[in-house]
Amino acid sequence: MLYLVAIIFFPVLSVPKQSMLNVKQPDKEDIKPPKYRKDVSFEVGNTALSAWLYLPEKLSTPVACIVMSHGFGGTKDMILESYALRFVEAGMAVLTFDYRYFGESEGEPRQLFMISYQLEDYKAAIEYARNLKEIDSDKIALWGTSASGGYGVVIAAQDKKIACIVGQCPALDSQEDGKLALKREGIGFFLGLFVHAQRDMGRSRFGLSPHKIPIVGRPGTLAMIRAPGAFDGYSKFVSASFVNEVCAR
Repeated sequence: MLYLVAIIFFPVLSVPKQSMLNVKQPDKEDIKPPKYRKDVSFEVGNTALSAWLYLPEKLSTPVACIVMSHGFGGTKDMILESYALRFVEAGMAVLTFDYRYFGESEGEPRQLFMISYQLEDYKAAIEYARNLKEIDSDKIALWGTSASGGYGVVIAAQDKKIACIVGQCPALDSQEDGKLALKREGIGFFLGLFVHAQRDMGRSRFGLSPHKIPIVGRPGTLAMIRAPGAFDGYSKFVSASFVNEVCAR
């Protein structure tokens, strides 16, 4: 019991933040969105998800649409737009979105990562795109990296109307990923994550603020991802809405 009390209530497990925003980000008011892009939203249950819809300038018939999403902890304003604009210039539509609890989408607690919820959000984004008059509902493609690349494979296996998927280094086998991480990081790393997860889950049961740890960190620090090069890699794509922390549960 004393162990649980210490884990849940006392700040002995506080984790230093690892901020990536070393350069001042421009204010949203100073950023001019591309002419192809407009802000849209759709709901999952009672939660509104923020999205960007990109459409070609001249539309005579419904076009194919690529639904794009990010990997672990990513937001729609992290480099996805560079790809979206190229697809739009080629005559296709693109829909990017933030998962619930992340970026500009609604949901509390903030920065809560749940695979089942993100799959629901992805499916809702697909349905939203299919119901747009500008979109050919038989030509929906999925494009994702890492976690979202894996989501695309799962969803396409269930939804036979998906025209194609593009999965860049998709997360397909969590067991094998875990074995590789265990070999690289050692058992102590996973025991540490377990303790922090217990703290977060315990605090949630008492209605307390979530306990968070960094999404990505430098080797040797406490973070969900701390492989060599990961921190510097993420830093290249960091955006104003990206928060480098996630609920430890």
